[in-house]
Amino acid sequence: MTEFTHLDGEGRVRMVDVSDKDSTRRKAVAVGRISMSKDTLALILDQNIKKGNVLEAARIAGVMAAKKTSDIIPMCHPLNLTHVSVDFFPDTRENTIVIEASAALTGKTGVEMEALTAVAAAGLTIYDMCKSYDKEMIISDIHLKSKSGGKSGTFMAKRYGER
Repeated sequence: MTEFTHLDGEGRVRMVDVSDKDSTRRKAVAVGRISMSKDTLALILDQNIKKGNVLEAARIAGVMAAKKTSDIIPMCHPLNLTHVSVDFFPDTRENTIVIEASAALTGKTGVEMEALTAVAAAGLTIYDMCKSYDKEMIISDIHLKSKSGGKSGTFMAKRYGER
């Protein structure tokens, strides 16, 4: 079993000390989806939501959330991100939008939480901007798709279907 690095010898929570780790190029990609009615998806894609351009607002929210991840995840290190992107892949057959976010830096700790937080915030923003049209939207399947860099090397998700 892997040692829980966020606990000290007496079981107290702590932020992991990464001072002695090497700085490496690190990147993480996370994905999730938001399902909605056919009509809501059409309104988003036609930019007919009264609150404005939903996907651009969600993109901005995702980037901003990635930059603030350490403010909302208690033991997360504040990071000097060098890149964050949020992209959307609408699927009109499934009435969903797949959300994909990537985060990167050169540093001593990974950026998985930043990518995951970006996806969550983007999904929540879509929900917020469209809730007056469709309260039954479902944000789901948020997971790490891949990561590279650091001591543990490269990871590619195998158990989840991708877009």
